[in-house]
Amino acid sequence: FTYTLNEGTKAENYNITPVEGKLEVTPVTDKVTVTITGHKESTTYDGEKHTVSGYEVTTSNDLYTKANFKFDGTSEVKGTDADTYKMGLNKDQFKNTSKNFTNVEFAVEEDGQLVISKRNVTLTSGSDSRVYNGEALTKKDVTVSGDGFAKDEGATYDVTGTITNVGEKANTFTYTLNEGTKAENYNITPVEGKLI
Repeated sequence: FTYTLNEGTKAENYNITPVEGKLEVTPVTDKVTVTITGHKESTTYDGEKHTVSGYEVTTSNDLYTKANFKFDGTSEVKGTDADTYKMGLNKDQFKNTSKNFTNVEFAVEEDGQLVISKRNVTLTSGSDSRVYNGEALTKKDVTVSGDGFAKDEGATYDVTGTITNVGEKANTFTYTLNEGTKAENYNITPVEGKLI
């Protein structure tokens, strides 16, 4: 501090000794709990790369913020194929860097993750009927429904169903996925049409 003598107060009439007091701020010793919740995202496989990053922070003391700790890890996960990708957050990746708090506990409530679900695809061979004429009845069409295949992906089909005489038969077929189309990215349901 400094001081200024009032008007009419003469310095020569005083022996003035300034003594400075002490101002002390002590750290918060009560436990502060920092809860980490990783970001999540769910999507359906589409052949594209997806990314999830970041996390939310809640603390038991409003004075404690993200600026008070250091994160030593990767808060990002990427994936393309159908799967569950974990971010891998854990409490040991977080460290208190503030001298204002001496008892800080970190807890990862939920890890961040990216979930890419399989596409549901239904393959249906064609149906057809006619009056007997002595010739084989076939129907080579296969329709794709449900989610369908991702862009630039698909399958080729070998439709083998045939009937000549009066009756009814399934329009049997097989399929082969195109190169670059992975079976693990799809739930494929074949449905056979009817030849009558």
